[in-house]
Amino acid sequence: MSDAEQPQIYLITPPEIELSHFPTDLARVLDAEDIACIRLSLATRDEDLILRAADAVRDVAHRYDVALVIDTHVVLAQRLGLDGVHLTDGARSVRMARKELGPDAIVGAYCGQLRHDGMSAGEAGADYVSFGPVGDTTLGDGSRAEAELFQWWSEMIEIPVVAEGGLDADIVRTLAPITDFFGIGEEIWRTDDPVAALKDLTTAMAG
Repeated sequence: MSDAEQPQIYLITPPEIELSHFPTDLARVLDAEDIACIRLSLATRDEDLILRAADAVRDVAHRYDVALVIDTHVVLAQRLGLDGVHLTDGARSVRMARKELGPDAIVGAYCGQLRHDGMSAGEAGADYVSFGPVGDTTLGDGSRAEAELFQWWSEMIEIPVVAEGGLDADIVRTLAPITDFFGIGEEIWRTDDPVAALKDLTTAMAG
């Protein structure tokens, strides 16, 4: 990716979705900004809740012609006709997911801060690799994916890379020249105005 190319936005849903208003909030965001892909990333294991949320989000995503992938659930990705899956266990499930979903599906892999896992995921057939968190979050052990990892990846590896977790304007400004996507979720959904919060981050992307 050349320095002149601005990263794209990879939108991540909140861990809990209120179906009475989230589809409207999502549509407002899609109206305001170009979104490359949406990831359904729910905390619940309740299949009925996941199915209802997936239906609602898919309706909005497809109205705007934006791809929708789901965290982890390869079987549900198939059953619901989604565009692919985002795996959270590094390279381990990539081959299985690719075999199940076929060559046209999106298969992505979250690899934490591990360069080797990212390379292995790419070799196994992942369409993209995500690293994170890049900023401070309440999750995990405090480890961060540093700018050096993205710098190395952008110079050495062809597979698109996503920076996610704990983003703020300063981090976005730093990583914009060396990442292909920003995985943006709670950074905007926990605010009163997701559209304005996203605009702050996209402004930082442009420097």
